[in-house]
Amino acid sequence: MANITQNQDIARRLREVAQLLEDQGANRFRVRAYRAAAETIERLAVPAAEIAQQQGTDGLQSLPGIGVSLARSIHTLVVTGRLPMLDRLRGRMDPVSLLASIPGIGQALAHRLHDELHIETLEQLEMAAHDGRLADIEGVGPKKLQGIVDSLTARLGRVRRPHQVAEPRTAREPSVDELLDVDREYREAAQAGRLQRIAPHRFNPKKEAWLPILHTQRGARHYTALFSNSALAHQFNKTRDWVILYYDDGHGERQCTVITSHQTPFSGKRIVRGREEDCASYYQSHEAMTAEAP
Repeated sequence: MANITQNQDIARRLREVAQLLEDQGANRFRVRAYRAAAETIERLAVPAAEIAQQQGTDGLQSLPGIGVSLARSIHTLVVTGRLPMLDRLRGRMDPVSLLASIPGIGQALAHRLHDELHIETLEQLEMAAHDGRLADIEGVGPKKLQGIVDSLTARLGRVRRPHQVAEPRTAREPSVDELLDVDREYREAAQAGRLQRIAPHRFNPKKEAWLPILHTQRGARHYTALFSNSALAHQFNKTRDWVILYYDDGHGERQCTVITSHQTPFSGKRIVRGREEDCASYYQSHEAMTAEAP
């Protein structure tokens, strides 16, 4: 276990998340959920780290006011000493170091996973391990893949039940229409100067607060949107084009990247990377509706 074991330490981190969310204009119910979770952890008669170690995320989720997403966040904090969401809100995300912390993944492989598969979180790494993308990476054989899966199972507090089937990659994915609408909202608000800006830790030697951040909601899904601050985005001068969308419907956080395509048939259009077929259907539908309009 890492050194974040005291309930007071965990509660302090959760309250910092709540404060940053509030400062950045997030939904007040989401802010309230993090503050309520901090109070729950602080009042526990036993260490939350002990619950996480012995019962995994299921044990944490059984606590009052702790849902799936919060349970996973607390477990990650206890095991790794880090809370990726807090790092993101602070502008201190370092996905390569996070990926490299998994046994069997060194710095070189971590860079490849980040640059080629656009993986930034352990949940995304787990998904790639189960849907076949990780096995397609050169140097990741069956033995290494199984070791990574086992490490992630322990790190993320998963309790594997007999005959449990990994969730399909497409499960609970929002529609392309919804993702592009959030992308539009973010870019318009950023251009109008309506968003708070944070100072990313990476590739920002002057510590300039240049990165706009948006919190918004579609139904039960909470979204956080930011321009990409990855090495590739800087290399290709796309830090004002590529948009990373983090979304959470209460069952765990996922993410996607929206870009302006320069290839046919999407030239000049915004697309969700990895969902080109869905984007083709989306644009065909919208073009047909436009053609039918009087």
